[in-house]
Amino acid sequence: MATVTVRYFAAAAEAAGVEEEPIHGPRTVGELRALLVERYGDAMARVLASGSFLVDGVVRRDDARPLGARVDVLPPFAGG
Repeated sequence: MATVTVRYFAAAAEAAGVEEEPIHGPRTVGELRALLVERYGDAMARVLASGSFLVDGVVRRDDARPLGARVDVLPPFAGG
């Protein structure tokens, strides 16, 4: 079973209550998304509804995409 390091930023860190953690098990972006919503509830669901996943530094929006070694969970940012 794979382990991925998940780093949370801004509102995602507030929802998770941590800035970084290892997570065991999920293999895809969709599996990670579901696990995070299950673990952290509505606050995380709101962040993920319009936020982004950076998988090893590359934005991934397709839930079927495999995970890498590190995933950054970013909330939407104001501005451009």
